[in-house]
Amino acid sequence: MLKAKATQEFIPIKEVRDGIVVLKDGELRAIVLANSVNLSLKSADEQKAIILQFQNFLNTLDFSVQLSVQSRKLDIRPYLLLLEDRIKVQNEPLLKLQTREYIEFIRNFTDTTSIMTKSFFVVVPYSHAILRPDSGVLDKLFSRRSKEEAKIARQVDFEEKRSQLEERVAVIQQGLGRCGINSAQLGTEEVVEVFYKVFNPGAIEGKIKVE
Repeated sequence: MLKAKATQEFIPIKEVRDGIVVLKDGELRAIVLANSVNLSLKSADEQKAIILQFQNFLNTLDFSVQLSVQSRKLDIRPYLLLLEDRIKVQNEPLLKLQTREYIEFIRNFTDTTSIMTKSFFVVVPYSHAILRPDSGVLDKLFSRRSKEEAKIARQVDFEEKRSQLEERVAVIQQGLGRCGINSAQLGTEEVVEVFYKVFNPGAIEGKIKVE
């Protein structure tokens, strides 16, 4: 009789530590959130310059990256709740009435029209000298050490690899900046939120933003 496997067994992620995704095979990933550039609002020369700059940026990279786009239906409920709170403190009857009508308009509009939001991510990898906390090699290496010493050694190993990964993240952010694209590396909570949305597509929209 076949036993059902837990969902976690199909997910290659071991943990998210200090904003860094540690995969089960020891590789590391950082996730950079980038804003979008509306080329349709640019002149023909500006469009050409931006595309050429982005092409040059990609050609200068000596490591691979992944570009990911998440498209989700906008959750308008927090905005409607904010408007409801405004009504409670509003003393002018006419403004109260207008606000209620506006709320109904927004609610009816969003019920009949799907308003989508898009999030753009750059996944930056680091796989040199893989990190395997549970590998047989490290078990032999730490067999004569105390558990505390082994823990410290693994943390040092992780910090060294994270340093290399963050150098790559800096290269990505500088290149995007030259293209006029603002970006920010996600922290632990933001990374967890991204993967939660991936595996729970029915969840409400979150609040990840690039300032």
